[in-house]
Amino acid sequence: MTQVSLVVLYPQPSDAAQFNTDYEAHVALLRKHAGIPEDQTPYSVMRFAPNPDGSAAPFYQMFSMPFASGEALQAAMATAGMQEVAADAARISSGGAPVILVGAGA
Repeated sequence: MTQVSLVVLYPQPSDAAQFNTDYEAHVALLRKHAGIPEDQTPYSVMRFAPNPDGSAAPFYQMFSMPFASGEALQAAMATAGMQEVAADAARISSGGAPVILVGAGA
């Protein structure tokens, strides 16, 4: 089995403050449905800075979470709870649909 990562790229939001508030609630929903205890963070979040020329990066934020295998990711995403989390990710992404990628180490 090869470990894979689920990556979600959020475009620049129309209202960053609202996105940040919504994202906190989104993470709480993820924790609930994925059974992630408050004292654990098995995922990473990166907020992007402006490009070297000062222009805004095409994405505002990236979420990445590893899974033991592609099958484990598929099983997790097939649950009703994680379908709710996925729909919520789309709802809070006010700058356009989030880009969702799955990758494995090369």
